[in-house]
Amino acid sequence: MNLPRVLALLMLVMPTSLLAMPKGSALALCTRSATLLACQDGKGSYYSVRTEGSTFYLRGYDFDSRRLWAQTNSRYGTLTFFTGLASDGEAWVGYSRRVGWTTLNRVSSSSGQRFNLHCSLIGGCR
Repeated sequence: MNLPRVLALLMLVMPTSLLAMPKGSALALCTRSATLLACQDGKGSYYSVRTEGSTFYLRGYDFDSRRLWAQTNSRYGTLTFFTGLASDGEAWVGYSRRVGWTTLNRVSSSSGQRFNLHCSLIGGCR
């Protein structure tokens, strides 16, 4: 059997997700159901998002910082409040508010960091 034929047969039996994700890639490979999205990237970081009505539960692991984290988001119309906690004890709170095509974000962390992030469809984030 020649090499091109062997490669073609391997491609037929190999899961397409493995073909789509280069080894060591930072791109995430995801799977989902009606209420759950779970992703893992090529470096070993992973996260999941679960929805229950207008509440989102996020959990994950960041490979670079070796931190587990969890965040809960509650949406009320155009306003979303969120709180989070990481395995190293850092906690954060904040909110996002949609105004037209713009999202205004404000976050405060137990490490003393605070920031505002304004994101628009045309101008990006600043």
